[in-house]
Amino acid sequence: MIIDLSRFIENEKPFWTELETLLDRMERDAAFRMDVRGLKRFHYLYQRASSALSRITDVSSEKNLKIYLESLVGRAFAEIHKQRSRFTFGNPLTWFLRTFPRTVRKHAAALAVSLAITFAGCMFGAFAVSMDPDAKESILPFAHLMGDPAERVAYEESGKTDRLSGHKSSFSSQLIANNTRVSVFAMGLGITWGIGTFILLFSNGVILGAVAADYIMAGQSSFLAGWLLPHGSVEIPCIILAGQAGFVLAGALTDKRRPVSLKQRLRDAGPDIVTLMGGVALLLVWAGFIEAFLSQYHEPVIPYAVKIGFGSVELILLILFILLGGRPTKETAP
Repeated sequence: MIIDLSRFIENEKPFWTELETLLDRMERDAAFRMDVRGLKRFHYLYQRASSALSRITDVSSEKNLKIYLESLVGRAFAEIHKQRSRFTFGNPLTWFLRTFPRTVRKHAAALAVSLAITFAGCMFGAFAVSMDPDAKESILPFAHLMGDPAERVAYEESGKTDRLSGHKSSFSSQLIANNTRVSVFAMGLGITWGIGTFILLFSNGVILGAVAADYIMAGQSSFLAGWLLPHGSVEIPCIILAGQAGFVLAGALTDKRRPVSLKQRLRDAGPDIVTLMGGVALLLVWAGFIEAFLSQYHEPVIPYAVKIGFGSVELILLILFILLGGRPTKETAP
């Protein structure tokens, strides 16, 4: 029961006006988009208007106000569900530069879990090889990693042959396809409530840690950094981001705190998962190109300092892109 109706209307009217202004703009400008803060504010205004409508339902003297609030709440309800069901990349450049990094930050907890699992795997792999060098035969999946790192480095630096001569494009395509397949697998395994994603990320981390420890113990740190950084500074984060998408999927399957159906939770998570995987796919194209045309060439062809510097700049730019990309400007801030 509303004791002081006029005071109630006076207090609530600014919120109704704000919601109406937002709805007018959303209906007038199809390209208008809100950031996370704006969406939260919009949802709050919708809930507040709905609450006000329920409170005046039995007040017969305010028929016009009731009609106004019913219209306002109905429009907001329709806009919310239209936004949830509508998913489009829109302008590809805007989508990649703004929507993708925003989506990564939106699911920061899933990203932290993915990163922590990969790091734990790296530590385990490095520890296993440092304690028992022969363990790499059981850990590493590729034959060219089984031998003595010093011998491989000596052969690579001899420059006796360019094994990728005439095949760089096809090799790059193979790398892109393989890395994309692994990323999709990491995401898809989220359907196992995240268990499969956990195993894949941890095993990838074990391999990475084992390789790093093997080359560092052999005194080949410069070769290792020059070999891995140019493409790995993008490729490894991409696997972590794919793991993030897998945990977003797992969260949609297991989150019982929201009073909505499983179907609705999956529908809500779908656009974010697609955005994460779309961004990963684009980044992997760059990583595959760099691995074929730069990472496989060592001193004296390309100095290690150049390759390490290039990879370090890539990593810094990627981190800044994830942290700052799509931040609201004064014009777009709510």
